[in-house]
Amino acid sequence: MSGAEPDRANSPEQPWPVRSVAIKVMQWIDRLGSIWVEGQITQINIRPGTRTAFLVLRDPSADMSLSVTCDPELLRRATVPLQEGSRVVVYGKLTYFTGRGTLSLRVTEIRPVGVGELLVRIERLKALLGAEGLFDPRLKRPIPFLPKTVGLITGRASAAERDVLTVAKTRWPAVHFEIRNVAVQGASAVPQILSALAELNRDPTVEVIVLARGGGSVEDLLPFSDEALCRAIVAATTPIVSAIGHEPDAPLCDLVADVRAATPTDAAKRIVPDAAAEAAAVRELRARAAAALRGWVDREARTLTQLRSRPVLAHPLREIDRRAEEVERLRTAARRSAQHLIRTESTAAQHLREKLTAVGPAATMARGYAVVQLVMGKERHVVRSIEEAPAGSQLRIRVADGAITAAALGAKALGPQTERN
Repeated sequence: MSGAEPDRANSPEQPWPVRSVAIKVMQWIDRLGSIWVEGQITQINIRPGTRTAFLVLRDPSADMSLSVTCDPELLRRATVPLQEGSRVVVYGKLTYFTGRGTLSLRVTEIRPVGVGELLVRIERLKALLGAEGLFDPRLKRPIPFLPKTVGLITGRASAAERDVLTVAKTRWPAVHFEIRNVAVQGASAVPQILSALAELNRDPTVEVIVLARGGGSVEDLLPFSDEALCRAIVAATTPIVSAIGHEPDAPLCDLVADVRAATPTDAAKRIVPDAAAEAAAVRELRARAAAALRGWVDREARTLTQLRSRPVLAHPLREIDRRAEEVERLRTAARRSAQHLIRTESTAAQHLREKLTAVGPAATMARGYAVVQLVMGKERHVVRSIEEAPAGSQLRIRVADGAITAAALGAKALGPQTERN
């Protein structure tokens, strides 16, 4: 290998010299070949009398840049005048200069990126993010009703900053802001916004973050359609309000943010309530509550008055007296019915007694009949036939007013004629 040490084991005892390392780096870079690179021009330096123009090409989404060299005629022949801030696509080959240890991209073609192409790229990115679900309303986080601390990312001394602070302080004077001033257009805008967003998202006192910028051209608003910024907004844990441009402007960060505000002034109205309006609402609610309470008291008072006017409450003893009279009337009727029933039953019983007496043995004996009983020791039997009382039998003859003790002297049967006599 010309000008370089041959390959050998590398160790503290056998280190590679600088020339070997530089040549190896040059060889590895040379393998990459020619490539297309997109970026934003941040510096153009054309030295008079030289055949080389020096440019700095910066990544729009990261704090990284690359040195570029080209023929000055490429810049002069560009269809669109190239200046610092222009988005371009270049074609060239990376070159590593071993003598200085520097890397440069030698380009042979430069193509400006027009507005139309930028819009097409934004639409493609919009479709990609939409397909991933980053615009899903279910991902939107609610904004606190009354945040104590609001993070504000905006340009330094910008109209957007002034509008947000003025309107928010007017609506709610106690609100506190954590302001991060960043570039809102150009090559350094996205890295600065990402850094400020990450810092405010880590702050536990910040309850909502506002990303604000005034209106501008499509090129000016390009940083707010950057893919890295959109994904950072979705990944943040703090709710984010996007207030970029005016009503017609619609950068992609508006779609991924939790709330889209038409203007910075609208964002201020959304993040804090209006103290005067809230006080008026409280007064109105208090008045409505008082009216409702008075109405309820009036209704209850009328109900009590109606209840008190009812006879049962106005003269409670009157109903008792009426009921007592009714009870007494019912008692009298019951007593009368009972007495009538007793008299009726007593009369019936008397009639039954009379009937029983009339057909009983006492009445029969009173008419001259007697009951003859045969006495045999302690036993007595009614004599129904002459055969039951032979001569000499001891008899007991019961008459109406007592009993006669006698003895049977004899018995004589009676014929039909005798019985009739």
